[in-house]
Amino acid sequence: MPTKPLTHPSDAVAGPLAGIKVIELGQLIAGPFAAKTLADFGADVIKIEPPGAGDPLRKWRLLKDGTSVWWQVQSRNKRSVALNLRNPQAQDIVRQLAGEADVLIENFRPGAMESWGLGPTALQALNPRLIMLRISGYGQTGPWRDKPGFGVVAEAMGGLRHLTAEPGRVPVRVGVSLGDTLASLHGVIGVLMALHERHRSGLGQVIDMALYEAVFNCMESLLPEYSAFQAVREPGGSALPGIAPTNAYRCNDGGYALVAGNGDSIFKRLMHAIGRDDLGLDPALSDNSGRVGRVAEIDAAIEAWTLQHSVDEVLAMLERQKCPVGASTPLPTLPMTRITKRAA
Repeated sequence: MPTKPLTHPSDAVAGPLAGIKVIELGQLIAGPFAAKTLADFGADVIKIEPPGAGDPLRKWRLLKDGTSVWWQVQSRNKRSVALNLRNPQAQDIVRQLAGEADVLIENFRPGAMESWGLGPTALQALNPRLIMLRISGYGQTGPWRDKPGFGVVAEAMGGLRHLTAEPGRVPVRVGVSLGDTLASLHGVIGVLMALHERHRSGLGQVIDMALYEAVFNCMESLLPEYSAFQAVREPGGSALPGIAPTNAYRCNDGGYALVAGNGDSIFKRLMHAIGRDDLGLDPALSDNSGRVGRVAEIDAAIEAWTLQHSVDEVLAMLERQKCPVGASTPLPTLPMTRITKRAA
């Protein structure tokens, strides 16, 4: 497996994290995405990969010159070292690297690092300033700590998969590894706060980030609505129940325009754009609470208009009215290759 030399590259990204040294353990998405984000802002990241094939992400989906383009993006601004972490000599190398590092990121199953003598107790004894970000399915403690967990499972356990469906139909994927990415970004926030705290205490911290907790943290009003009213949010398809109008509307070229007209002043401009000032000036529809009760009527009016136009026409007309709008299909002006199956 090709590796980069362990000298800081001359074209390294300068940024607010310049001078921060990060050791990345683990593979695939959650841990590496967090390290990639830190590297984007100038941190010096050393990625530890298993000898031979390296990180499995190297061979996922479409390959360019034998390597996944996804991996190339995920591993930008990093340097790689091949180590078998089950080997005592490799473990000694990790200890040496951790002794000089500011941050160590790992996303192995809970207990794996401890079994290799690389847990927080051991590493922070060598380097009390070390910050450890640990990402796992269900966290380092608790009754589910030993359950395997990937981002797709976390999306279900955190509540997201219940919502991403048409009513009465199977929940669908978001299309990207959202559970992993949310956990990574939460982990990065934890690292930055720990770096700030270290200026005062001089000590590192351990950040225990569970995939499902990151998803759950983004569930907005679901928990308080259940707590206060015993209300369970149901799948809303392309709409957002309780907020109107915001939906995907068919156009005459087979595409969909996503229109968010749920701001009070935006709603008036939207209705003017589609020739329905009768709705825009209706006092009963002047705020969201009134519009929610008549959302079917409003959605029908919007789609009756979008069906008369192409996606491009809808975008152009609504943008002129400063109405938030987007397309759910690739724009014709952007050449795209549709991918339906994984590369061999």
